[in-house]
Amino acid sequence: MNECALKNAHRITAVAPGSIGEEMGIEAGDALLAINDQEVTDIFDYRFLIQDDYIEALVRRADGEEWVLEIEKDFDEDLGLTFENGLMSDYRSCSNRCLFCFIDQMPPGMRDTLYFKDDDSRLSFLQGNYITLTNMGDRDIDRIVRLQMAPINISVHTTNPALRCRMLGNRFAGEKLRYLKTLYSHQVPMNGQIVCCKGLNDGEELRRTIADLAALQPWMASLSVVPAGITRFREGLPELTAFTAEEAGAVIDLAEGFQEESMARYGRHFVHASDEWYIQAGRPFPEAARYDGYIQLENGVGMMRLLMDSFDEALAARGELGAPDRAVAIATGELAYPTLKALARRMMDRWPGLTVEAACIRNAFFGETITVSGLITGQDLVNQIRDRRARGEVTARTLLIPTNMLRTGEQVFLDDMTVDQVEAALEMDLVAVAPEGGPLVDAVLGIPGTPPEANDRVGYIQAY
Repeated sequence: MNECALKNAHRITAVAPGSIGEEMGIEAGDALLAINDQEVTDIFDYRFLIQDDYIEALVRRADGEEWVLEIEKDFDEDLGLTFENGLMSDYRSCSNRCLFCFIDQMPPGMRDTLYFKDDDSRLSFLQGNYITLTNMGDRDIDRIVRLQMAPINISVHTTNPALRCRMLGNRFAGEKLRYLKTLYSHQVPMNGQIVCCKGLNDGEELRRTIADLAALQPWMASLSVVPAGITRFREGLPELTAFTAEEAGAVIDLAEGFQEESMARYGRHFVHASDEWYIQAGRPFPEAARYDGYIQLENGVGMMRLLMDSFDEALAARGELGAPDRAVAIATGELAYPTLKALARRMMDRWPGLTVEAACIRNAFFGETITVSGLITGQDLVNQIRDRRARGEVTARTLLIPTNMLRTGEQVFLDDMTVDQVEAALEMDLVAVAPEGGPLVDAVLGIPGTPPEANDRVGYIQAY
């Protein structure tokens, strides 16, 4: 390859101790230019090209000198390199104007990352993000097939081409549905998502979409149906209204009807209504087996069932512990409040010396139609817990919050309030807890555990 023609130089920020990279003398500050005389476009090219027992890597040292390193290794052995950009290329942004887009319903003045709309198939593979396929061409799909980038998570919303163009605000959105059949024909595993908007893709349109996607089994492995999130910041946007309890029940009935057919044919339930529907309809959550291993957990499908079942296991496992003399509060959104309140009561019944105060936080920032805890801001948390403390409803000095209230890798809420600021304002200790029964019980009892990961996704983040 003509070195002058190279467009991409991927700066290396770290080299793992004992790795092949270290053995070859590669250092932080060097740049990878090519492998086997082929330019590396992104992380998937890199991973694909190093899958051999002999490779030649073109590396530019920090001083500008270039080496061709001849490397013998195991077929799938990594080089131990960390790059400045995780994707080794720019992120692909969304080209749609979805009428239900949550990011368009956010107020100004928040951190820049919350306004970036990604629609990148590589993030679908790496992080589980959902993509619409609208900014992809035949070469992109061919690359997914060739490099086996799977599973691919796809925001379908509707299989009616004209309606999809309208809902996504993109004149190519309907035509791109053909890629579903291409991926199916090449046996690429997929997961689907339907954001359901009242009066648009519900009812018979929803029935059609589920039926069309069910026909793509087994390669379309699962499908979630979630209600559109509607904030109070919709000025200038198309009108959307919330589903009633009766309408939520109709969505559940439709999904569960397809589950029976799918189980008979494929041995799995395939389509799942998210937890919001069951809470809105006042119905009990399905049993664990109905969630097919919780494959759609990130879309709020089965989060409450997983929490309740893992709580039962944790309570049984720690039941022999002595009665702690301890008081804690738990902050949660309206969606999970009834469940958390019931779990708090069970812990107090089991340990009489324990006081667990469940506090429901209304979403004043985005609007009270937003009920998930992952979209609660620091200011709402402070204002409402402070009011409860003033009324004597919260007396504990320790406040448990779910990890999804915080940004990944940081102690920061959606509105950029920090954990330290919230603690100072409330004069309480905050503890972020993973949304499972074991960590919850341990945190209530004061048993030290492994610090959980937070997340930085805006949308259908549930957890308690």
